[in-house]
Amino acid sequence: MSTTTQTKSGIVPGRYIVSLGMFLLALLLYIDRVCISVAKDPIAETLQLSDKAMGWVLSTFALGYALFQVPGGMMADKWGPRKVLAGIVSFWSLLTALTGAAWNFISLLLFRFFFGAGEAGAFPGLSRAIYSWIPLKERGIITGINFSGSRLGAAFALPLVAWLIDTVGWRLSFAFLGGIGVIWASLWYLAFRDDPQEHSLISEKEKDFIVENRQEQTKKTEEAKLSFGKVLQSTNVWYTMLQYFCSNFTFFFALTWLFPHLKSTYNLEAVEAGWYASAPLVMGAVGNWFAGWWVDDLYKKGKWNLSRRLPAIIGFACAAIGLLGSVFQESPFGAVLFLSLAIFGADMTLPPSWSLCVDIGKRNAGMVSGTMNMAGNIGSFITALAFPYLAAWTGSYTGFFYVGASLNILAIFLWMQIKADKPLLST
Repeated sequence: MSTTTQTKSGIVPGRYIVSLGMFLLALLLYIDRVCISVAKDPIAETLQLSDKAMGWVLSTFALGYALFQVPGGMMADKWGPRKVLAGIVSFWSLLTALTGAAWNFISLLLFRFFFGAGEAGAFPGLSRAIYSWIPLKERGIITGINFSGSRLGAAFALPLVAWLIDTVGWRLSFAFLGGIGVIWASLWYLAFRDDPQEHSLISEKEKDFIVENRQEQTKKTEEAKLSFGKVLQSTNVWYTMLQYFCSNFTFFFALTWLFPHLKSTYNLEAVEAGWYASAPLVMGAVGNWFAGWWVDDLYKKGKWNLSRRLPAIIGFACAAIGLLGSVFQESPFGAVLFLSLAIFGADMTLPPSWSLCVDIGKRNAGMVSGTMNMAGNIGSFITALAFPYLAAWTGSYTGFFYVGASLNILAIFLWMQIKADKPLLST
C-alpha cells in the first residue's frame, strides 16, 4: 500500500505494509462475524426465536460463505484483489448494517446469508494478493499473521461488542460496524495495487526481490488453462478440502456457540462470558503465529512438503486432545483451558493449509483456496446446526465434542497424503 516515501527508500518494505492492510481486513472480518454470537440473546428476545432457529441463523451465514468461495476466488484471479476486495468489503458492510434492521426470522436469514456470500471472497482474494506480493519463504508467517488478525478480532469483539450492545442496543451496534468496513474498503482501493511492479512507491530493489522469490515462474497462458473442473480432478485438492472441513468444524464452534454455551452452562453474565470465550480465540492467534513461523523455518531447511504437513498434523492432534479434555471439566476455567488447546491446534492448521493452496494454485491461488474454504465452511454450516440439534437429540453437549475430536484425528491421516510440491498443472 502506498503510504510514505520511507517505503520507497526501503526503510519499511512495501510488502509488510500490504501485510498490515491484510491483517486489518482479517481483524474486521471476524469482528463483523462474531457480533451475531454476542447479540444472540437480545436478537432472539426481540424477534422471539428459539435456539434451533438461531442455529439456522448462524449456519445460513456459513452456507452463503461456502457457496460463494469459488466465485469469489475466481473474481480475484480475474480482476485482481484491489477491486474485488474493495467491492466485497463494501457489500458485506452494507449487509452487516442491515442485520441491525432485521424485523423477523426470514429477513434475518436473508441478511446473514448474503453477508456470508460477501465475506466469502475475502481470504481467496488475500491469497491472490499473497502470491503477487509475498516471497515463498515468507508465505507461512504472513499467512499466520493474517489469520491471527481474524482470531484477535473475534477475541477483541466478544467483550467489546457485549459492552456495545449493552450500551446502544444490538441494532445500532451492527450499523456502527458496517460503517467501519466502508472506511477500510475505501483506503484499500486508494492505496493497494495488484502487483508490486505497478506501485510507484515501492523501491526497484524490493520489486526485484519479490519477483525473483515469489515462486517458480510459469507462462501465464499455461496457467490460464486451469479450470474449476481441473481443480476438482486433483486428489491433492480433495485431501486439502476434507482436512479443512475438519478444521472448521472445530473452529466455528468457538465463533458461534462457545459464548452462549459458556454463558448458559456456567450461569455467567454476558461480559464475563465474553472474556472467557475470548481466551480460545487469543490462543488461536498464537497458534497461527507459531505455525506460520514453523512453516517458514522448515521450508528454509529445504523440507517443502514437511513444512506444510508437520505443523498441520501436530495442530490436529492438539485439537482432538483439547475437545476431548473439555468434556470432563466442571468449571468454566477448566473447560476454557482445554478448548483453548483445541483452538490453538485447529488454528495451527491454517498457515500450512493456505500456503499449500498458493503453492499448488500459483496464479490460480484465489480459486484453489476458495475451493478449500468452500469445503471448510460446509463444516462450519454443519457445526452451527450440529451443536443445538445433537444436544436436543441426546440431552447433552458431549456428543458434539466426540464428533469434533474424531474429525481431527481423520485429518491427521489426510495430511499424510498431501504434497505441496505437486502443482495442479503437473497433475
